[in-house]
Amino acid sequence: MAKIIEGQRRLIRLTTDDIINIVREYQRLTKKSCCYEHTREILTKNPMYIPEG
Repeated sequence: MAKIIEGQRRLIRLTTDDIINIVREYQRLTKKSCCYEHTREILTKNPMYIPEG
């Protein structure tokens, strides 16, 4: 689960599972994308979230 690290800037430390889930969701969403602009459009319409630690 992602962990927020406080400091001068807030950082979010992702676990291996977080990264794998993000990549899997990205691949699922953009599977039929034909170009950069289409990918941006798809991701804009489908925001992704990770749980806060």
